[in-house]
Amino acid sequence: MNEEVVVVSKTIGGRILSLETGRIGRQANATVICRYGDTMVLSAVTMASTPREGGDFFPLTVDYREPQYAAGKFPGGFFKREGRPSEKEILTSRCIDRPMRPLFPEGFMNEVQVQLKVLSYDRENDPDICAMIAAFASLEISDIPFNGPVAAVRIGRNDGQFVINPTTAQMETGTVNLTIAGTRDAINMVEGGANEEPEDVILQALDIAQEVLREVAGLIEELKQRCGKPKIQFEPPAVDEKLQTRVRELAYDRIKTAHVIPEKLERQSALDAILEDVKLQVLTELETEFQAAIGRGEIAADDLEARVQHKKRLAESEKKIAGVVHDLEREILRRRTLDEGLRSDGRRTTEIRPITCEINIIPRAHGSALFTRGQTQALCATTLGTISDEQKIDGLLPEYYKKFLLHYNFPSFSVGEVRPIRGPGRREIGHGALAERALKPVLPHPDDFPYTIRVVSEILESNGSSSMASVCGGSLSLMDAGVPIRAAVAGIAMGLISEDGRYAILSDILGVEDHLGDMDFKVAGTRQGITAFQMDLKIGGISRDIMAQALEQARQGRLHILDIMEQAMAAPRPDISPFAPRIQVINIPVDKIRDVIGPGGKMIRKIISETGAKIDIDDEGRVVIAATDSESGLKARQWIEYLSEEVEVGKIYKGKVTRLVNFGAFVEILPGQEGLVHISALAPHRVNNVEDVVKEGDEIDVKVIEIDDFGRINLSKRDADVELGRIPARSAGEHPDRAGDRGRGGESSRSGDRGRGNRGHGGGSGDRGRGGSRSGGGSHSRGGGGHR
Repeated sequence: MNEEVVVVSKTIGGRILSLETGRIGRQANATVICRYGDTMVLSAVTMASTPREGGDFFPLTVDYREPQYAAGKFPGGFFKREGRPSEKEILTSRCIDRPMRPLFPEGFMNEVQVQLKVLSYDRENDPDICAMIAAFASLEISDIPFNGPVAAVRIGRNDGQFVINPTTAQMETGTVNLTIAGTRDAINMVEGGANEEPEDVILQALDIAQEVLREVAGLIEELKQRCGKPKIQFEPPAVDEKLQTRVRELAYDRIKTAHVIPEKLERQSALDAILEDVKLQVLTELETEFQAAIGRGEIAADDLEARVQHKKRLAESEKKIAGVVHDLEREILRRRTLDEGLRSDGRRTTEIRPITCEINIIPRAHGSALFTRGQTQALCATTLGTISDEQKIDGLLPEYYKKFLLHYNFPSFSVGEVRPIRGPGRREIGHGALAERALKPVLPHPDDFPYTIRVVSEILESNGSSSMASVCGGSLSLMDAGVPIRAAVAGIAMGLISEDGRYAILSDILGVEDHLGDMDFKVAGTRQGITAFQMDLKIGGISRDIMAQALEQARQGRLHILDIMEQAMAAPRPDISPFAPRIQVINIPVDKIRDVIGPGGKMIRKIISETGAKIDIDDEGRVVIAATDSESGLKARQWIEYLSEEVEVGKIYKGKVTRLVNFGAFVEILPGQEGLVHISALAPHRVNNVEDVVKEGDEIDVKVIEIDDFGRINLSKRDADVELGRIPARSAGEHPDRAGDRGRGGESSRSGDRGRGNRGHGGGSGDRGRGGSRSGGGSHSRGGGGHR
C-alpha cells in the first residue's frame, strides 16, 4: 500500500491543470484527483471480477456528486445531508458516460463503476471538466480494458474571441458554451449551446477544442507512462461460425424484405416474427442433433452431465441467434443506405418526414402545440407564472433562481411498450435540458416579460428525434402563449453511416437509424444560427469535412422545418392567454417598502386578501403584481402607489385631520406623511378657533403649498377649495388679517409646536424618522407577504 504519489501538470487555458494519483483511494482499480485552479475532483474506478450474465448492454455506471463542503456550504433541508443527485449532477454524469462508453472492448461485460466527488470548488472553474478528465485518466491508468486516452475541454466565446475553459462569469456572458470530449485525433462527444451563432463559428470552436484535447490527452498518457497498470487480458466471446452461417441462410432474405416496411411497429413485428422462427428452427435442429448423437451411442442416454451441457448450449445459442439477427439488420440497413441511398422508410438521405403543426389544442393551458414529424409526436404546453414560481437552485454556486424550465416526459406507451412507471430518468432529464438550452436564447429579458415560464413536452409517439420535436413544439407553444420570443426555433437530428471509406449523412433519423448507425447529431436553432448542439459517436471520430457537411445539411433541414412551423404560426400572439396571470411591475422608493408591507406584514396581506392579487417585493423596491383579471391587478397597483407615493408641491390631496393645535390642523395626506394647515389657510375669512372649521377625524381636501428645507409640509385648505371651485378666487384673496396673523408670531408658534409634535406624535418627518421600528417589522413580514 506504499504506492508512490505521482503528479503531472500542464498549463491549459492560462491555468495549471494537474493530475495526481497514489495518495488516496488505493483499494480501487485506480483513483485520480484532477485540479484546475482551486477546483478539485476525485475519480475512483472499480470493476467486477466476473462478467455480468444475461445482459445485452455494457454495465457501466457513472455517478458524479457535488458535496456542499466543496464550496464551504451546508446542504439545505431538514436533514442537512446530500440526497438524490441534482439535475446538474445527472447531466455531468451523462457527459462523462457518453464519450467513454464506446471505447470499452466489444463484448466486455464486467460491470464498471466510475464514482466522482468534487472535493473543492473555487467558484471560477466549473468542476464538470475536471470530473471528465479525472474519469478518463483513472480509466486509462487502471487495469480495466479501455481504448483511450480520451480528454475533455470547454470552449466559450466572449466579445468575439474564443476562450478555453471559460470561468463561471465568462460562461454567463458568452455566446458559445460547448463541452467537448475526444481523442488525440477526433472528437466523439459535444454538448452545449450558443446564442444564434452560425455554423462556421461552431466549426472554429471544434478546431480549437481538438488542439486542446491533444494536450490534455498527452498529459493523461504521461500519467499512464509513469504509473499505469497493465491491462487485464480480455478475449471477446468466440464466434460460432456454423451457427452464424445457418442463421444467415434462414434470416437474411426475410430481414431484407421486412427492413423496407415503412411503418415502425409493423416492421418491428415482422422482424420479431423472423427472430422467433429462426430460433425455433435452429434450436430444433440442435435438439435433433443431440438426440441423434444419443441414438448413435456417442452420448449415453443417462448421461446427466451431457444433458446439462446441452441445455446450456441451447440457452447460449438462443442468445447468439438474437445477436446474429441484430447484426444482419445492421448490415442490411447500412448496405442499402450506402449502395442505394435509400432508408428503411424509403426516404433519401436528405429527406425529412412529413410534418404537421397544430396550435392551441389544450383549452385551459396558457399555450399549447402538437408537433408531429413522421411517427414522432410531441405535445407541448406552456404555463406562465410569477416570481414565486421560480425554481431555487441550491448547489455549489451561490443560490440563484431559474425563470425558464422545460420538462420532457417519455411514457412507455409512446413506443408501444409496457415497463415500470417511475419518475423521470437520466435520459428524460438530459433531453429536457437539451430542449431548454435550445429555446432559452430567444426568450425575452425578464424586465420586458416578468413571467416565470414552464414548458412541458409530452412525447406521445416516438420513432427518433423526440428531443428535437420538443424544441419545435416548445417554440410553437411559447408563441401560442404570447411569449414574445425573438425568433422561432427548430431542431433536427442527423445520423451517419460510415464503412470502408464511404459515408452517408442522414437527415431526420429514425430510431432504428440511431440504434444501428454511427452518429446521433442534434442541432437546434433559428434562421440566424445555432442555439443548441449535441453529438455522440459510436466510432472513433469523424473528419472536419464530414462535420461541416453534417452542419450544413442540418441547417437546410432546420430551415425547411421552420418554413412549415411558420405556416402554422408566424409570430407570437399579441397578448397572453386570458387564463394566465396579468403581471404589472412598478418601482417604489426603498424607504417606502416598510409602508407597503406594514407591521408584521399586515398591510401587504390586506392588499392580497382584498384584491386577490399576488404581490412580490424585492429589496430594491421592485414590485411585481400578478392577477388573473386586470381589475384586481389595477386595484392592487393603485393601493401600492398610494402607500408609496411621494408628496408633490401643488398637488391636491384628500387627507384626514389627525390632531388640532391652536395655530392650525395636522392632516395626514399619505400614509405616514402629515402636513400642517395653518389657521390662516383654513378658510377665506378670519378664523378665531380651528375647531370652528375642522374637527379631528374630518376628511378634507388640501393643497401642498411647499415642502421646506426641513422636509416639513405646508398645506392649504383654502387654496384647495378655490382650485376645486368651492369658493371664488376673489374671496380667497380678501383676508385682512392674514399678514397680521403671521406677524403676531403664528409662524413662530407653529414652528415650535411642530417640532415638538413631530417627536411626540410621530407625524410628518418625525414619522419617517420613527420608521426604524416599522422597518424591523416590515423586514420580518416580507417573507410572509410574498417578499423574497
